[in-house]
Amino acid sequence: MTQRQTFIPALTYRDPLAALKWLERAFGFETAMLITGRSGVYRADEFHAEMRLGDGVIMIGGEWTDTQKSPRSAGGITTQTVHVHLKDDLDGHCARARAAGATILAEPSDQFYGDRMYRAADPEGHVWAFGQTVRKVSREEAEQASGLKIEGWL
Repeated sequence: MTQRQTFIPALTYRDPLAALKWLERAFGFETAMLITGRSGVYRADEFHAEMRLGDGVIMIGGEWTDTQKSPRSAGGITTQTVHVHLKDDLDGHCARARAAGATILAEPSDQFYGDRMYRAADPEGHVWAFGQTVRKVSREEAEQASGLKIEGWL
């Protein structure tokens, strides 16, 4: 048995089957598990999927209760962002996402802490942040560049 991640984000979609295809095409995720239930027909209470990108995993599900909704069904409200750290080609990744129909919320740009990042929304309104380390920065350098006080540093 393989080691499971300590945290696995789980996202809810109105149409989780379409989300799987879109996340593969736009962001490069691969479907690692798909449970569609006994009936062979999509039912939210019998559906579960897991997707991988690098060593990360996300879970994808359908709207199965009144409190488990896609941002599209909740008036566009989202309460979280999924951050994905890429090893390389952040700008190419952004171009791929844009070509697949992602709404680019923040164009790729270098950050004071040494990463280059961009933010995008998927067709149902989930917000994704993608980052790539482009240079190593010390805490002191990050504080100087940002004007912020930083406690702790990885």
